[in-house]
Amino acid sequence: MLNVGIVGASGYTGEVLIEVLLKHPQARISGLFSQTYKSRAVKEVFPQFSGRLDMVFSAPLVKQIAANCDLVFLALPHTVSMDYVPYLLSSGKRVIDLSGDYRLKDARIYENFYGAVHKDTANLKKAVYGLPELYRYSIKRAKLVANPGCYPTAAALALAPLIACGVVREDTLVIDAKSGASGAGRKPAQELSFCEVNGDFKAYKVNSHQHIPEINQVLCRLSEHKVNVTFVPHLLPVERGILETVYCFKKAASAGKRGLPESVRRLYANFYESEPFIRLKEEGFFPRLKDVRGSNFCDIGIREEGDKVIVISAIDNLLKGAAGQAVQNMNIMCGFPEKAGLL
Repeated sequence: MLNVGIVGASGYTGEVLIEVLLKHPQARISGLFSQTYKSRAVKEVFPQFSGRLDMVFSAPLVKQIAANCDLVFLALPHTVSMDYVPYLLSSGKRVIDLSGDYRLKDARIYENFYGAVHKDTANLKKAVYGLPELYRYSIKRAKLVANPGCYPTAAALALAPLIACGVVREDTLVIDAKSGASGAGRKPAQELSFCEVNGDFKAYKVNSHQHIPEINQVLCRLSEHKVNVTFVPHLLPVERGILETVYCFKKAASAGKRGLPESVRRLYANFYESEPFIRLKEEGFFPRLKDVRGSNFCDIGIREEGDKVIVISAIDNLLKGAAGQAVQNMNIMCGFPEKAGLL
C-alpha cells in the first residue's frame, strides 16, 4: 500500500483528491496538511468525510510530510511548491505538483507570468509534464511530475492530433475557453462570490493568462514550428467544468498528405484509440459540461468544413483538470492500473 500525503488538502483540489484517494485500492492517505485548518478535524471542514476519514489536518512542515509519505501531492498556490520540492526529492519522495511552479521549462517565462523568480531551476529541468496522453512513458520514470493546468489540459487534448500530424496552420489557433468559478481556488475573493458571479458572464485576462505559455510549450513540442495561440478565458456562473472551442485552418498541403485519414474525426479516433479517458463524440454531436462533471474524462467533438476545423473539448476542471489527472499520473508512476480510483 502506498502512503500518500496531500499538502494544501483543504482547497477544492485537495478535497477532490481526498475523495478519489479514499476509493483507491492501492493508496492510503497518510497525511493531510493545511496551514489554514491545522489541528482541525477533516470532518469539520468537509462533513462529507464523516465516518469515512478520521484524520486531523496537520501543519505543512516539510520534515513531517517526508516522514509520513511515500508520494506527495502539492495542491498549493503558485510560487509556494518550490519551497517544498527540493527537500522532498532529496528525501527520496515522489512528488506531483499541481501548481504552475514546474510546468514551464523557461524560468524567465515563469517569472514574467507568475511574478516570481524561480528558486529551484535544477529540479525544473528534471520535472516531467504530466499529460498522460502525450508523455506517459516519461511519467513512468519520473520522480517529479508537473500536473498540467486545467485550461492547457483541455486545449492540448483538443489540438494534439492536428498539431502532431501537421494538419493545421499553427498561426491560426484561436481558443475560446470557459471555466466554472472553482478554477480560481477556494481562497475568498469578492469577484468570485455568489452575488458577483451569478447571472453574469465575462472574459478575463484576455490573451494574457498564465496558461498561454504552457499551452504554447506543449504544442511547440508537437509541432515543427513555433506556436503562439490566441487564448481568451471566460468565467461561467457555474461551480465547475471547462469547455473550450478551438478554431483553426488546415494547411494547404495537408489534404493530400500521405498516411493521414480522409476525415479529421478519423485522425482523432486513431490518435486516441487506446486512451482510457478520451471520449470522441459521434459526428454532429458536441460535449457539454454535464457530460464530464464528476469524471476524469475529456470529451471531444469535431466539425470539419472545408479548410476550417472546429474542435470542442470539455473536462471537469477539478478532476481531469487537476485532482483526477494527478491520481492518473500517480497510477502511471507507481505501476498501478491507470484507471484505479478514477472509474
